[in-house]
Amino acid sequence: MSGPSLPTGGVAPGSVTGLSDLTVGDVVAEATYLLTRDSLVRYAGASGDFNPIHYRDAFALGVGLDGVIAHGMLTMGVAVQPVVEWLGAAGFVVDYQSKFTRPVLVNAEEGASITVVAKVGLVDDNGARIDLTVTFNDATVLGKAQVRVALAAA
Repeated sequence: MSGPSLPTGGVAPGSVTGLSDLTVGDVVAEATYLLTRDSLVRYAGASGDFNPIHYRDAFALGVGLDGVIAHGMLTMGVAVQPVVEWLGAAGFVVDYQSKFTRPVLVNAEEGASITVVAKVGLVDDNGARIDLTVTFNDATVLGKAQVRVALAAA
């Protein structure tokens, strides 16, 4: 997995000191993460979700999927990581919601790369809403992915 990188014109990780540092439309982080079959096995062990659609090709195909898919909650958890890293000690996640729109197919040899772009969607007295665009093979896999963040008291 590669970590978040800062696009031109964004807000650098750890540089946020107040809401005035944020402008709607700012891209605060971008990252690409590689999910492998090993990732799925580790997540299954940690979560207790051993549904065979997440590790057995024949079973996944047998239930109508195009192959083994990543756990939705794994995808969602990975997608919020660039925001957490961008915030650092300056703040914390208050709420995080998303809709699962498409499965992430995890190829046995190549894995699956998901890309996350985190952009400021709203700034108000309570903090900020960071909107995530999460894609796999150029298709959005999480819809209305929104992270509410608050800044830590100085």
